[in-house]
Amino acid sequence: MAQSVAGPEIERLIQLLARLPGLGPRSARRAALHLIKKRETLLNPLSEAMRVANERIVVCSSCGNVDTSDPCTICRDHRRDASIIVVVEDVSDLWALERSGAINALYHVLGGVLSPLDGVRPEHLNLDRLVERATQSGVAEVILALSATVDGQTTAHYITDLLNHLPVKVTKLAHGVPVGGELDYLDEGTLSAAIRQRTTF
Repeated sequence: MAQSVAGPEIERLIQLLARLPGLGPRSARRAALHLIKKRETLLNPLSEAMRVANERIVVCSSCGNVDTSDPCTICRDHRRDASIIVVVEDVSDLWALERSGAINALYHVLGGVLSPLDGVRPEHLNLDRLVERATQSGVAEVILALSATVDGQTTAHYITDLLNHLPVKVTKLAHGVPVGGELDYLDEGTLSAAIRQRTTF
């Protein structure tokens, strides 16, 4: 068993950092050492930012995004196209779409996808609020920006059935060949989806 090379406080810092996605024990040790070396310029400001974030972070009651205000910054932005609601599984998906700048619409975070094997049922997701928002006047389209997994597509079908009685168009993201992708490197499922969803050139 490896011996501790630092006091319990530093070991705890390393253990907590190792829980972050993409960081294992070795990366966590390097990150902790870097933070300690840069205590004045990095560690102290980081701990203060984390303290403030911990006190002020809330979940938006409208869309499910995380922010320091409710409603969130996106929901308060009057420049957005309020006729379109983009449905995502998680906040990380919302942030990814925002980074892309591909659409300037409103969002709705489900908080997961239906997964019978994991015990995730409709009542565990933010579906009631989605139906409520979709019934509001002015909403014309709901875009299902869910993953192409079995659970993601099951959730997409379930939402389509939920919104079937409403006068809104339900669309989904296209699946297929990524921009810059070479056919030789793509899996069969991606190629099949690209062929099925081909468009006029």
